[in-house]
Amino acid sequence: MPIATVNPATGETLETFDALGPDEIERKLDLARAAFGRHRTRSFDERAALLNRAADLLAEEQHDIARVMTTEMGKPIGAARAEAAKCAKAMRWYAARAEELLADEHPAAGDVEDSGAVRATVRYRPLGVVLAVMPWNFPLWQVVRFAAPALMAGNVGLLKHASNVPRTALYLEDLFTRAGFPEGCFQTLLVGSDAIEPVLRDSRVAAATLTGSEGAGRAVASVAGDEVKKTVLELGGSDAYIVMPSADLGRAVGTAVTARVQNNGQSCIAAKRFIVHTDVYDEFCDRFTAAMKELTVGDPMDESTDVGPLASERGRADLEELVEDAVSHGATARCGGRRPAHLDRGWYYEPTVLTDVSDRMRIHREEAFGPVASVYQVADANQALAVANDSPFGLSSNAWTRDESEVELFSRDLEAGGVFFNGMTASHPALPFGGVKRSGYGRELSGHGIREFCNVTTLWHGEETEK
Repeated sequence: MPIATVNPATGETLETFDALGPDEIERKLDLARAAFGRHRTRSFDERAALLNRAADLLAEEQHDIARVMTTEMGKPIGAARAEAAKCAKAMRWYAARAEELLADEHPAAGDVEDSGAVRATVRYRPLGVVLAVMPWNFPLWQVVRFAAPALMAGNVGLLKHASNVPRTALYLEDLFTRAGFPEGCFQTLLVGSDAIEPVLRDSRVAAATLTGSEGAGRAVASVAGDEVKKTVLELGGSDAYIVMPSADLGRAVGTAVTARVQNNGQSCIAAKRFIVHTDVYDEFCDRFTAAMKELTVGDPMDESTDVGPLASERGRADLEELVEDAVSHGATARCGGRRPAHLDRGWYYEPTVLTDVSDRMRIHREEAFGPVASVYQVADANQALAVANDSPFGLSSNAWTRDESEVELFSRDLEAGGVFFNGMTASHPALPFGGVKRSGYGRELSGHGIREFCNVTTLWHGEETEK
C-alpha cells in the first residue's frame, strides 16, 4: 500500500509521501536510544507536565485533527472530534495516576524473611524503545492508549502507523514535540510494512505493540519471538451481543445499532454477532432492521451523517464478498446488502442485517469489518453461550439480561477479554483492554497496560544500608 492520503468519500488521492530510507530510519533509531537514556530518569512530575501539555494542545486542536482523520479514513466528523477528546482525557488520566500505578511494592517482612532478606522491593522500570504498529480505524486513540502509559513509564516510542493515515501519524509526532517532549521521545516512521521486521530486530528496540489484523499480529509476534522481545497484540474481534428475554428490549435495540455501526462498522470491539433468545427474536429483528434502515449514509463531513464510507476500496470488496457468500448459503438480507444507489463516488456500503446465519458461511468465522450485522436465534442461555464462544475471536462481548443466574453464567464462561452487561463495549483508561484466542494477548489501558512495557524488578537486601 502506498503511503498516501486517499479520501474514502470520493476515492481521490490528495497527497502521497515518500517512505523513509535506511539512513533516515537509522537516525531515528539512534535518536530514540539516546532519548530513552534521558527520559527514563525524569521524575513522574516532569513526565506528567509534558503529557498534560500534549493533552491541552490536542483539546485545543480537536476540530482540526478531526477533519484530518475524517478525510483520511472516513469516520463521521462528530465521532472524530469525540476520539480526539477521548485521547486528551486518557493523557490526563495517566499523567495523574502513573506514579501511583507504578509505585514500588514492598512484600511483608514476614513473607520474605526465609529468603534471607531484611527487606525486599518490587520496582517497575521502563524497558526502552517500543515499536508501535498501529491501524487506521482509530488513528489517534489506538496510538495514544499506547503512548500515554508508555511515555509516563519512562519508555520512548516509534510509531509505524497505517499507510493510509500519514497526516494523522505526522500530527502525533508534532504534537508530542510541541508539548515539550525532547527529540526522539516519540517519532513517526513513515515506512511500509516491509520495514517493520528490520526495525523490530534492531537491538535498540526493546519491545513492540500491535493493533491490527490477525495476519499482521502473527508476523510481528513471530519476529519478536525470534528476537525474544516482549509484545502486546490486539487483533480482530467478532463480538457477541446476547439478548435474553429479561432485557430492556428498547435499550438493547438502540444500543445494538450504535454498537454495530460505530466508526462505520470498522471497530474491533463493535458488536457483530447478535445472539437473540427466541422469545424476543422476532421483535428484536423487526425493530433492529427498521432502525438500521433509518440511518443516514453519506458525506462524513456532514454533521447529520450516521454512517460514512469504508476506509478503502479493498475493505468494501472484502465485506461484499462476505455478504454474498452468506446469502448464497441461505442467509436473508433483511436490509442493505449493497452499495447505496444515491452515492456514485466513494466506498460506501449500506447498513445490513443478515438473519438465518449458519456455520456454513464465512461470516460465521470471519470478522465483518463494516456495517453488517449477523443475527442468530437461540433457545436458552446455554445455547447463547455456545454460539457466542463458537468463534476464533475473543475480544469483548455484550449480554443483555436482568437475570442474575445468566449474569453469573456469562461472567464465568464467555470466552472474551471483557463482558459488558446491559450496555455497549467501550475502552476506558481505567479498564484493562485486550482479548483471548485469536484476538491477541496482553492488555492495554489501566494499571495493567502501563506495566506491560516495564521490567518488573526484584530488589533484595541482605542487610540494611547506611543513610
